Amino acid sequence: MTQIRINKFISESGISSRRKAEELILQGRVSVNGKTISDLSFKVDAENDKVFLDGERISPKKHLYFLLNKPKGIVTTTNDEKNRKTVIDLINTKEKIFPVGRLDYDTTGALILTNDGDFSNLLTHPKHKVPREYEVKIDRQLLEEDKEKLLHGVYLKGMKGKFNHVIFQTKNNRRTIKITAVEGRNHFVKNMFNALGYTVLSLNRKSFAGIDADIPIGQYRALKKEEISGVIETYGK
Repeated sequence: MTQIRINKFISESGISSRRKAEELILQGRVSVNGKTISDLSFKVDAENDKVFLDGERISPKKHLYFLLNKPKGIVTTTNDEKNRKTVIDLINTKEKIFPVGRLDYDTTGALILTNDGDFSNLLTHPKHKVPREYEVKIDRQLLEEDKEKLLHGVYLKGMKGKFNHVIFQTKNNRRTIKITAVEGRNHFVKNMFNALGYTVLSLNRKSFAGIDADIPIGQYRALKKEEISGVIETYGK
């Protein structure tokens, strides 16, 4: 039996936000199993209870979670005013989904798409410090002093940013670098290198929230239950 608060049940049906759902409840428009509900803390059995709004039965949407290994030349949005191909076009589903965060047009790698707003917020809210691991290729060898700056802090538009890890692929190759960051600001990785005078030639997100892009470029798969629960348990505290 899955017990959830009535306002969450309504919001997950796609009818309204949780706040708007509370207004509907207080207006006496919501009933459960034939009984009008006015208690905002009331919980329903999502699988068995019958919930009605203005006499019409509602049910929460089934949550979908996909991992896409995003290719270059695809925009990370639900639609594009220039009619370019979007990441949504690569997923075969009739349900409305959206990308969690974004990857640049020419950036490849791990991207999660879902219809679960709470899950998306968990992954993108700065307070949760969700790690992103990237493979970066830059235009010249990264100096040791600049590596230390990336680890200790670089200011971007007055706000300090840093990488958690900076690892070279080999001792002699300081142009191909694996970095880990917990920030999701637009163009964050590129801007960090640009601030120190380097140009990023290619950028691939190897993993997001510990979930590896373990499928070929351009392919996708459903997230496993243990991956979803692992993310919630790890970062939802």
